[in-house]
Amino acid sequence: MKKERLDGLADGIFAIVITLLVIEIRVPELHGIVTNSELLYAIYELYPLFLAYVLSFSLLFTYWKAHNYLLSVYAKNINPVLLNYNALFFFFVALVPFSSHMLGRYSDTQVGVTILGLNTICIGLTLMFMRRYILQSKDIENAEEATTARNMRHGTIRTLVPVIVSALAIVLSFANIQVALLLFTIAVLFNLIPQSASWVDKIFFRSKLREEINMNN
Repeated sequence: MKKERLDGLADGIFAIVITLLVIEIRVPELHGIVTNSELLYAIYELYPLFLAYVLSFSLLFTYWKAHNYLLSVYAKNINPVLLNYNALFFFFVALVPFSSHMLGRYSDTQVGVTILGLNTICIGLTLMFMRRYILQSKDIENAEEATTARNMRHGTIRTLVPVIVSALAIVLSFANIQVALLLFTIAVLFNLIPQSASWVDKIFFRSKLREEINMNN
């Protein structure tokens, strides 16, 4: 299979999944003579669904960018194993409308947070294994810029931080739902900030490198 066909399939799947997110937000059905205040209140009651939509849209957008980056920059060709990784990745991506709607309907429960959190973790881990396979496989030709130390670190950070923070949010949801939702929001929005990986790199990796240099001296 040519890379162009896989790119087209990915774009089509993400487009359909994003569309399904919007379909879940339905116009309020009010009967009889409806006043402005009644309609506004009915719309206000939909805000958990809108918040879940924003989070899920951001999640899908960041992983669409990450997937596109893997296939356009990291890998110059594909093979059957990489295709299978993509199938697993698309499987979890297609579940986002369900997990998003669960969070929107039951945002005050641990189950709602857990389902979308697990969905995010599965997408992130699949992407991490896919990236690892691309870099280690002898059948996949890598672009030179993909294997620089800086790009390797930043790719690992962008992949793992949402996974780790989502796992933390799931655990904390059993103690405090609001804190869990805040953490989960950070996990989803992390990759939307262009310099987020650089900040984590400077805080953890650079400080660790300085410690090793001081110890050697």
